Amino acid sequence: MSRLTLPAAGAAIAIVATAAAQDGKFPPEQVRQGAAVYAQHCSPCHGPRLYGEESAFDLRTFPRGERARFVNSVTRGKNAMPPWDGLLKAEEIDALWAYVSVGE
Repeated sequence: MSRLTLPAAGAAIAIVATAAAQDGKFPPEQVRQGAAVYAQHCSPCHGPRLYGEESAFDLRTFPRGERARFVNSVTRGKNAMPPWDGLLKAEEIDALWAYVSVGE
């Protein structure tokens, strides 16, 4: 019976974590990591704090309910933005999403 309990507990944790991420509630450390990744890799084009006067897409306006679209754009590239797949780890992209979603 304990074999059934552990997978169920893991699934419940994954559901709670996904729900928290969808609600825009991210762990502060993940948002800080996203800010660091953003500063290093994204701010030269997107500007400081998600927007610059003559920058790429204004990330402050990115729809918060479209995580899959964000991940796709980052990994595959979009318009003049190059693909970051293979350059950024999945956890870094998740942290970027947390940072953009929080809008700090």
